[in-house]
Amino acid sequence: MTALHTAIAILVVVLLILVPKVEPVIALVIGSLYLGIATGLGFEGTIDTIVDGFGDIMAEVGLLIGFGVLLGSLLNSMGALQKLVEKLMRVLGPGKLPYALAGALSAVFPSIYVDVQLVLAAPLAKSAAPRMGRYGLPMMGGALSAGILVGYVFVVPGLGTLAVAGLLHVPLSTMLVYGFVLGPLAALLTTFLYGRLLRLGLWNADTDEVPVNEEVPVGGDARDKPADVTATAPAAGPEDEHPGARRPLPPLYLSLLPIVVPLLLIATGAIADAAGVESDLLAFLGNPAFALFAGLVGAYALAKRVLTGERVDQAVTEGFHSTGQILLVTGVGGSLGAVIGKTGLDKVLSGIFSADAGMSTVVTILLVWLVAALLHLAIGSIGVAAIAAAGIIAPIMGDLAVPPAVLALAIGSGSLFALQVNSNFFWMFQPLLGVTTRGALKALTFVTAMASVVSLVLVIAVSFVV
Repeated sequence: MTALHTAIAILVVVLLILVPKVEPVIALVIGSLYLGIATGLGFEGTIDTIVDGFGDIMAEVGLLIGFGVLLGSLLNSMGALQKLVEKLMRVLGPGKLPYALAGALSAVFPSIYVDVQLVLAAPLAKSAAPRMGRYGLPMMGGALSAGILVGYVFVVPGLGTLAVAGLLHVPLSTMLVYGFVLGPLAALLTTFLYGRLLRLGLWNADTDEVPVNEEVPVGGDARDKPADVTATAPAAGPEDEHPGARRPLPPLYLSLLPIVVPLLLIATGAIADAAGVESDLLAFLGNPAFALFAGLVGAYALAKRVLTGERVDQAVTEGFHSTGQILLVTGVGGSLGAVIGKTGLDKVLSGIFSADAGMSTVVTILLVWLVAALLHLAIGSIGVAAIAAAGIIAPIMGDLAVPPAVLALAIGSGSLFALQVNSNFFWMFQPLLGVTTRGALKALTFVTAMASVVSLVLVIAVSFVV
């Protein structure tokens, strides 16, 4: 009954949002209340879990969201992201830009914290979208989803990769080799297939995108530009006029340092930790909260140097405005995840593999993938689902005729499946990209489901050559 009640709760949340258009915060609380009471947590226990879940997710990502959104707002105020988009458009053209984004996020900048990547990369994707024609926003949103989340579960130092490799005792060097090949390939194939589906009518701008006059500004106003802006539009150079500038803007490489430096700090800290290097200094510098704060301070100092005080204050105010909305809906999404965690659904699934050592390689991979996918659908966290699935598989791993590295890849693939409304990432993605809930279901939930299936096929192919 636990699995049934969980499925009902998630379905209720989705239907409340899509049909009567109930506000997501209200729908998520209703779903959480139903699930807690229906599964025996009791009235008081349910409320306590909702409150605790909200607090836990705020402790985990609250500062990251706040610092990241403010950072994006300041960078946008200086035109840094727009200049980067113009350069990429000139070099790559609009058709290749989504693939460059998906490849870079999955292979070059895989993050131990996907929320950090989202708040840093979303303004770039959103700024590029109007220059790419009719399907610019969904295409960039899909590339963003595939790049960030595929890298998270396949490529070192993604937290999902590190956690599963550790639990299954797979050497990081082995995961690095497999993941670096399989991860970007899965992200690029997913982006390609999603682009084909967009051309077949998957996206409807009227229902899937937030109108410009209703959109909460989240570190950018790129969508205020007309949709027919071409790739050859002249880019603003460092000495060009810019609204609110009181002196020439800095060169692009300097403007992007507040983004690049935090990512490098986080990656360095994660790799040092995975390699067993004990250093208080590296742990401090690599802490995501500190890394993003350092980037924020750098962006603020740069903005104060080149912009008027009024323009800087305006950018910060816009960032605070956006942060409040994102924090509330993210926290309530964490509440639903906490209630689901209390139901013990992972223990129900642990019996799937009991007492069998005779399954074929393909069947084993499919079942491992299915366990991770079901856990993710229920829990709402890719990382937690991957860890829980690895915990279920690890004790019986010796009885399965599949190499540990392939099992780890199958878990990563399954844990990607259909990131949806019980994930805080979903509720961050929606306002940061400027899409409706329906749009987020297409550009995030559908894309991660597709990435999960695409990567499953690749994992099965790998199993035949290992």
